Amino acid sequence: MYKSKITYFLFTLTLIIVLTWTSISKLSNALACQQLNVIRATGERYYTHPHKIIVEPWRGEHHVYAIFMIPGGYLNDKLFTVTIKGAGTFCGEFNFAGTTVADGVYAKPGHYLMKALFKTRIAVWLIAQGKKDELKQPRNWRVGYAKIQQS
Repeated sequence: MYKSKITYFLFTLTLIIVLTWTSISKLSNALACQQLNVIRATGERYYTHPHKIIVEPWRGEHHVYAIFMIPGGYLNDKLFTVTIKGAGTFCGEFNFAGTTVADGVYAKPGHYLMKALFKTRIAVWLIAQGKKDELKQPRNWRVGYAKIQQS
């Protein structure tokens, strides 16, 4: 009787691991960046990297994010990208409209801040692959912006 309980437990555990790994391995395909969320501008496009990055997925949802500073008079893309060598490019959305203070970061005069939320499950997946340091690098996070067109 004891051996059968162990056998059932090991079988169930193996099944859970296989199903979890299958779901996680498909995440990068599910998060393909959509061009619909990139602003359309006739002028020059600029890109910036975050001023602050927080990677604390063990605290729960919304604890992997970056704070971007965008110049006033410019409109940012609806999505930001995080490119990790060997894992691919992942997209995320911004949490709130522009503000001047966020998590200890103060916007320079004439600028506004945007909080970029990164999916916690993707962060955990990257950390499990040993890419936490890459996830914390500002050069791997990027958002585009362009001058607001006056009509």
